[in-house]
Amino acid sequence: MSEPPPRPPQRVRVTAPRTGVPAASARPSIARGRPGAGSDVDAMYVRSLIRSQLRLALVCAGGFVVATVVFVVAVALLPALDETFVAGVPVSWLLLGLGVYPLAITVAALYVRAAQRNEARYRSLAEQA
Repeated sequence: MSEPPPRPPQRVRVTAPRTGVPAASARPSIARGRPGAGSDVDAMYVRSLIRSQLRLALVCAGGFVVATVVFVVAVALLPALDETFVAGVPVSWLLLGLGVYPLAITVAALYVRAAQRNEARYRSLAEQA
């Protein structure tokens, strides 16, 4: 006699995580383990960080807009740029194409660097408090 074929494994239904169980944090909180964690001082530091990041974003965006407008105005006020060609492409197009994109990348890199510096200052202040 032959043995019966093996049965497939039992199906298991995966559902949402258990309720009532505290979720494990991926990163430890800065405030965790300190006396008075979650105090008004912590809230003040967070508000300060948010304000400084917003101010930085507005300055970077404003600078990018101003520089882009300068490019566009220069192209509009200098019609000779449309009449001059390099490799079959008007110089005005090259100025906009090769000028605006590096500007955007530079502004983005400066923003990221300054934002990281703001966050490092926040971390050092939060650890001292």
